[in-house]
Amino acid sequence: MTAMNRYLGGDGIQALRGPWLVGAITSVCSAGFLLFGYDQGVMSGVVISSSWLEAMDHPSDLVIGTITALYDVGAIAGAIFAAFTADSLGRKRTLWLGALIVACGGLLMGLSPNRASFMAARLVVGVGIGYATSVTPVYQSEISAHAQRGWQVCCQLTTMLVGLALAYWINYGFYFHPGEAQWRVPLVFQCVFAAYILGVVPLLPDTPRWLAHYHGEKAPERGLAVLARLRGRSEEDEGVRREMAEIRAAVARESKEEGSWGDLFRSNGVSADKRFYLAVGIQFMQQMSGINIVTYYSTILFIANLGMSQESALLLGCFTQLWYILASLVTWYTIDRVGRRKLFITMALGMGVVLIGEALAISAGTRNGAILAVGLIFLFEAFFSWGWMACVWIYPPEILPLRIRAKGSALATAADFLGNWIVVEVTPVGIAKMGWKFYLIWAAFNLANAVIVWMFYPETGGLMLEAVDHVFTKELEADTAASSTGVLRRLQWSRVRVAARAVEESKARSRRRGEAEDESERGLLENDEHRD
Repeated sequence: MTAMNRYLGGDGIQALRGPWLVGAITSVCSAGFLLFGYDQGVMSGVVISSSWLEAMDHPSDLVIGTITALYDVGAIAGAIFAAFTADSLGRKRTLWLGALIVACGGLLMGLSPNRASFMAARLVVGVGIGYATSVTPVYQSEISAHAQRGWQVCCQLTTMLVGLALAYWINYGFYFHPGEAQWRVPLVFQCVFAAYILGVVPLLPDTPRWLAHYHGEKAPERGLAVLARLRGRSEEDEGVRREMAEIRAAVARESKEEGSWGDLFRSNGVSADKRFYLAVGIQFMQQMSGINIVTYYSTILFIANLGMSQESALLLGCFTQLWYILASLVTWYTIDRVGRRKLFITMALGMGVVLIGEALAISAGTRNGAILAVGLIFLFEAFFSWGWMACVWIYPPEILPLRIRAKGSALATAADFLGNWIVVEVTPVGIAKMGWKFYLIWAAFNLANAVIVWMFYPETGGLMLEAVDHVFTKELEADTAASSTGVLRRLQWSRVRVAARAVEESKARSRRRGEAEDESERGLLENDEHRD
């Protein structure tokens, strides 16, 4: 462990500064989510391989489902393990460890001689994915400027979709190569992405917030030095020092010791417990949107309702993933400009309406109805990517205070995988028993999600992570609650109104600062002209 700490403990590539350093960290965080997406998609082609079925001793449908679900079980366990270790290891070490576990599991899966070893390897990969995905949004959020935090996390989620699409296309390509290469090569291929993380992460710094919280007394200048590198400015820059002062003030408000498990359920003056419930809730609600009903079982719809061959259904599945990627690019522009909360609400309403249409299209039992159902799958994926993909993963590290950020984000990730497992388990039975009516249940869940977000979820976009703490002080709550009017507004949690005002004030300050900088720049130009 000492040797590993020396290997991973340096401040990294000193030549990288500003956007280049942020880009390097974003690339490894995105690679972590690429692994997530690839592993979600790769089994879709593996389980139909005759060579794999023979190597696994021709498992039943129930056993195949169990083998596939072991990934989610492992991911839940990995996220929980990360909650125990992410604070002591730090953000980058946790990501590095997750990539190492995925690399080992992926290699073991690709080389597995029998069912038992394959199942064990599948579980190991899940543990690694749980580790990686629980820390990458935290790592990204803590190094990004507040005005750019959203779209930089969007990079990770778009890369996840690239991984998902890549898995589909690799499966499709090897579909025409009979033999063990048909499934072993796609499984081992994920090790390439894990190797990139293993090679690059040791050269990068940890976050200024983690350094200030866990190493501030030993080396108080380290956090400031890293923050200056991230912003591409000197350590004497006023903006850098002001941001570092906010970070140190947040650290001072909390204990210098590592946050305990009990802190997840205590207020600690900043409503930490309620913020933890919000983080866990939003990630579980993501799975209640029904996204995995649409993505996991779309091939069944293509074959059963459109009469496609297996090859054609796989090919159309590849194109749905390409569309998914293109749709996600819109969120890069909207997530910071529109905000998390509005996207949550509007896109949940949109998904609810689409699922009602999906149910009606399937119930028609006609070819035109089936074609409409396929088109609605594309629309559903667009709504999901615009509102409930990237926003859900960035919200927990934004809403949680520093003391419990790693633990809370890890457990929120576990809740996401738990919801995923529940949905995947109940969907085959639900479709078999209820048919088109099953989609109406998930339409209702989406409408409920929209109402819950409107009532209880404050906006976090556009605020520094430390500024979110101020939203949860009693003084601000009382001030805003006293001035609220309207019956519907009174149904909202007062923190929602406080956050809305804080975001507006933050935007106003940014506008004033931008105008002041423009005025200063014009003055410099005028002086240059006079000198000329």
